[in-house]
Formats: sequence, C-alpha cells, structure tokens
Amino acid sequence: MEASDSGSGSTCVNDLSIWSSGGSVEPIACDSPDGYWSNAYGCYIQLMDPQPPPRPERTGKEGAVYTCTIPPPHGGMTAFWLENPPDAAAAGPSPREIAQRAVDSMDLHAIDIGMVPAPTPGKVGIVGLPVWMWAANPGPSSTGPTTASASAGGITITATARIERITWDMGDGTTVLCDGPSTPYQDKFGKDSSPDCGHTYTTSSADQPDGRFTVSATSDWVISWEGAGQTGTIRLDGLSRSVQVAIGEVQVLVQP
Repeated sequence: MEASDSGSGSTCVNDLSIWSSGGSVEPIACDSPDGYWSNAYGCYIQLMDPQPPPRPERTGKEGAVYTCTIPPPHGGMTAFWLENPPDAAAAGPSPREIAQRAVDSMDLHAIDIGMVPAPTPGKVGIVGLPVWMWAANPGPSSTGPTTASASAGGITITATARIERITWDMGDGTTVLCDGPSTPYQDKFGKDSSPDCGHTYTTSSADQPDGRFTVSATSDWVISWEGAGQTGTIRLDGLSRSVQVAIGEVQVLVQP
C-alpha cells in the first residue's frame, strides 16, 4: 500500500496544572464538538443553546451563558455567564509539521553510487555483460534507518526514516527499481548477475555525449512518525545522484 501523510490537524496545549498540582502540559485538539479550546479556562467553550432566562442582575447588560467542558482525565462540564466570550487558544503546529522538522534535522541525502563497471575514466563495460548497482558507503543519512525527534507547542514527535527503494535510470532508456541498498560487487562474483539490482546493456555508449551513458540513482524514503497520540508517514522522493559509464562492444578479429 502506498504510504501517505496523516496528522495534519492543528493542536493546542492543555495545561493540566489548572486542575491539579504538578499537572503536565499535553497536546489537545483546538476544536471539538464541545466548542473551541480556551487556555484561560482549561476547557472547551461553547455558547449555550438555548440560552437560559436572564437573571435580574444582568438586565440591560451585554453577555451570554457559555458551557465549559473539561476533557479527561478530570472531565465534567460547567456553565457561566460572561460579558464577552473567552479568547480561543492560538493553534500550534500540527504533529505532521513537527514530524517534518525532525525529518529536516536528519540531513538525508542521495546515495553514493556503487557500480561495476566502475564509472571512472579508463574503465569500460562490455555490451552483454552483467552490470551491478548498489549504494556505496551506506549510512544513516543515505540509506537509513535513522531516527530524530522534534518538539514544539508541548508536543514531541519522533520520526524514523528508511530507504524504500532506489530507481536507477541507466541512460539507455531503461529504468531499474531496486529495493534498498542492494548487494555490492566482489571479485569472487566474476561474471555472475547481481542477485537484487542489475542491468545488461545491449548497445554501446559510443553515440552518447562524451561516449558515456549517464546513470542516475534516485532514492525514495518512507518516514514513520509518532507522538501526540498520532502516527503517520511522510514520503520523501527525488534525492538523486548521477555518474557516467562507458559501455563498449568486443571487437572480433577475423583472419583472412
């Protein structure tokens, strides 16, 4: 299933010390069926409907009766008359926005490309022979997993990033999708094909600019986050790096 973002709702802060000594500060939804959140009263405020009959002492005064609904763990509801409605609490950043701050601190970047034939001057691959691709020098910021946290508005979100796949554009019109960092080539593998991320060129790169194919590797990440009573995922695509590789054909000499 394709990962998707969640937790976009705004949040306010519930200071539980209003109701008990030593109470903590917790995130709370800014709006609910009981009204809007008031930091001053520590409850959800809503205009009572219908309004009760006015008391004699309030005759001629502006004002109305409001309900004040206290969330768990204390709970309960009361009502009071006010000349002016309480101010709504300012919305803080959403859990999703705080999760993004955690992701930004991870310094995620494109992989270092590992490839055989090597993408270096003087190295030439051969048409028809297996090509291996992998993530060289893997680390938390290039292939994951890596975890970071961010806090704001009384909320702490923890996010964990993992590379989901790497899309290889081989420069000859072919795209190869590989799960994760893949297997690095070793001399002992000889002319075997890669078990999880390989390609075979069927044409040389002689007619390409500089006589080389441009190969790019684009990383797709999925970041899972949790906190403030919510969980979600963030997709991060488009981290890319490119190299150039020369592919030639074997010349066969025919004796007259």
